[in-house]
Amino acid sequence: MTLEQQLSVLVKSAVKALYTIEVEDSQIQWQKTRPEFEGNITLVVFPFVKLARKAPAQIATEIGECLTANGEGLVAKFNAVQGFLNLVIADAFWIRQLQAIDTDANYGQQPDRHQLMMVEYSSPNTNKPLHLGHVRNNLLGYSIARIQEANGWKVVKTNIVNDRGIHICKSMLAWLKYGNGETPESSGKKGDHLIGDYYVRFDKEYKTQIAELMAAGKDEETAKREAPLMLEAQEMLRKWEANDPEVRALWAKMNSWVYAGFDETYQRMGVSFDKIYYESNTYLEGKSEVEKGLASGAFYRREDGSVWADLTKDGLDEKLLLRSDGTSVYMTQDIGTAKLRFQDYPIDKMVYVVGNEQEYHFKVLSILLDRLGFPFGKELVHFSYGMVELPNGKMKSREGTVVDADDLMDKMVEDAKEISKDKVNTLQGITEDEANEIARKVGLGALKYFILKVDPRKNMLFNPAESIDFNGNTGPFIQYTYARIQSVLRKAESQWTLGSLVSLDPKELALIQRLCEYPAIVRNAGENFSPAVICNYAYDLACDFNSFYHDLSILNEPDANKRALRLLLAKNVAKVIQSALGLLGIEVPERM
Repeated sequence: MTLEQQLSVLVKSAVKALYTIEVEDSQIQWQKTRPEFEGNITLVVFPFVKLARKAPAQIATEIGECLTANGEGLVAKFNAVQGFLNLVIADAFWIRQLQAIDTDANYGQQPDRHQLMMVEYSSPNTNKPLHLGHVRNNLLGYSIARIQEANGWKVVKTNIVNDRGIHICKSMLAWLKYGNGETPESSGKKGDHLIGDYYVRFDKEYKTQIAELMAAGKDEETAKREAPLMLEAQEMLRKWEANDPEVRALWAKMNSWVYAGFDETYQRMGVSFDKIYYESNTYLEGKSEVEKGLASGAFYRREDGSVWADLTKDGLDEKLLLRSDGTSVYMTQDIGTAKLRFQDYPIDKMVYVVGNEQEYHFKVLSILLDRLGFPFGKELVHFSYGMVELPNGKMKSREGTVVDADDLMDKMVEDAKEISKDKVNTLQGITEDEANEIARKVGLGALKYFILKVDPRKNMLFNPAESIDFNGNTGPFIQYTYARIQSVLRKAESQWTLGSLVSLDPKELALIQRLCEYPAIVRNAGENFSPAVICNYAYDLACDFNSFYHDLSILNEPDANKRALRLLLAKNVAKVIQSALGLLGIEVPERM
C-alpha cells in the first residue's frame, strides 16, 4: 500500500475510536506539507468538524496523538495548525520504502489493464524527407506509447504513410523530366532526400511556367490551373488511380527509395512501429464507405459529381469527400484507415498524434465515422500539439524552407562531441568508438529532452545550443547525473548491505520521498498524455541527487551502515532516472 493508503486506514480507526463515527475514503484528504511547517504529509481535518462537533485544531491534535500512540510506529511526531495535521513519518518507513523500490524490477509500472491502445504518429509523405516537425511528432508519439505501456496498456504503435496523391505525382513527374535516371546509388543520396530534391524541382519549374503564363496575359489563378506541369501531374494521378502499369511501376520504385531513407532516419531517431498502413491501400476502403454513406443519405452528391457531407447541424461546414473526378481526399482515406485498424485490432482507445492545425480535421472525422455507424467514431482522441521552430540562422536546411531531420541529428551529435570533448578525454582507456557512442547518446538525448520537456500543446522554439548544456534543465544534465552515479557504484566495494536502521539526513529523506513519487508521476503522465511530466520529474530527481551528493559523502563515509544506505539510495536514483528517460526514448551513457 502507498503511504496515503496506510495512513487512511489508521485515520479511520482513530476517528472511530475518538468520535464513534465512520468516515468514507472520500472524506480523507491528503496534501503535501507546506515547506514552512515540519512534516512529510498533511491531513485536512475540516471534513470531520461537523461530525465530531469540535474545533478543527482540537480534532487535529487528538487525531495526531492517536496516530503517534497507536500508529504502529508509522508516525514519529506531528504538529497541528488550525484544521491541518502535519505528520512526520518515521525514518524506518522511508528506509523500508527504499528497500522495496530496490527489489522491484518494474518499479513505476502499473498493473496490466487488459486493454489495447493504438497510437498513430509520424504520418510522412513520400515526396520529401522527414523534417523538424516530424521530429517533434515522432518523439511525442513514441514517448506517449512508452508511457501508456508503463500504465498497463497494450500499445500498438502505428504509422500511416501518405504514399499517394498529387504531391507524390509531382516528385515522380519531375524525376521523369529532369532526373536522367538518377538513383540513390548513383547520387550518393538517401532515397528520401533524392525524391525531396525532385519535389522542390517541380515547384521551381511550376512557378516558372506560372510566371510565363501571367506574362502572356493570364491571371494568377488561371495560370496555376493551366500550367502544363500541373496538368501533367493531375493526369498522372488519374492514371495511378486507374492502375496504369507504367505509372504504378515508377511509383513503386521511387517509394521504395523513400522507405529505405525513412527507415534509416527512424532507426537513428530511436522510434519504431508495430504496424504501418499505406494510404494507397486504405483510400479504396474509404471510397467504399463514402459510397455507402451516399446510398444511405448520410452524404450527398453535387451536380459536378463530387460527394459532400453537410455538417452544419454539428456547428461546422460542408466537407468534400470525393472530388468530381472521383478521386479521394485525405478525409476519405482516414475513414478507410480507421475502418481497417478496428478490423485488425480490438482497439479500446485510438490516439492520433497530429499537430494542432488538424484539430478541425479530426472533429470532422469523428462525426463522419459516427454517421457511418462505426461505434468507435466518438471515442477517437486527437493528441494535438504545437509547432516547433528554430532560431533564425541557427541551421540551414536542405530545401531552404524546412529543417531536415537528418541534418538536425547530425548537428546535435557534432555539438555533443565538441562540447564533451574535454570531459571524454579525461576518461581513461576510452576508445574513439566509445567516445562517438557517448556523443550520439548525449546529442540525441539533448534533442529529445528539450523537445519533450515543453507542454506539448504549446508552440516551441528549439535552441540546439541551449539543449546541449551540461547544466540546467537539459537531457545531458540528467544523463551526466546517471553517469556520475555509475562511477560511484563502480568504485564501491563489490558487496555492501544495509544492516541496522539508521536515522536519515534531510537530504537523504528528500531523495527517498522523490523516488516514492515515481509511480504517481507515471500515472499522471499517462492520464494527461504528457511526456513533459516525466521530464520535469527526472530533472527534479537529478537536482535532488546532486544536492545530496554535494553535501554528503558516499564512498568516504566512515560509518559502514550509512555508507551502505547512501549507495543503495544512489543505485535506485540511477535506476529510476534510467526508467524515466527510457519512457522518453532517451538512452543513458554509463560514462561521460
